[in-house]
Amino acid sequence: MIALILVGAVLVGGLCLLAFTLATYALPFMLGLAAARLAFATGAGVVGAALVGLAVGVTAFALLASLFARLRSPLLRGVVMIVFVAPAAVAGYSLVHGLVRSVMPSEAWRQVFCLIGGACAGVSAWIRLASSHDRF
Repeated sequence: MIALILVGAVLVGGLCLLAFTLATYALPFMLGLAAARLAFATGAGVVGAALVGLAVGVTAFALLASLFARLRSPLLRGVVMIVFVAPAAVAGYSLVHGLVRSVMPSEAWRQVFCLIGGACAGVSAWIRLASSHDRF
């Protein structure tokens, strides 16, 4: 019984780590998804829409990453970071809301946990992007 609880805790921790890692790249993913949906709606087909979405997502990430690497002004770099971090915070909020909406009866506590989850995802994305600026 204790082994199953420990395995469950490790799996939940791994999923949280994966979610925070993926939330860092929420903006390029969402731009790619929006482009893929538009391409599919205009008749590109599944493969064409997937290629368009992939190209837009990679281009958006490369553009923002190179912009972040080239800017020297801390204010402008902060603006680029906020452009990355805001969708990550929204993704963290939505992730926690999806997890706790059926198990948390109090709306006030649900919002507290969702805001904490969004803040953690935003801070995680900020730290991850700030520490990896040398790789861009």
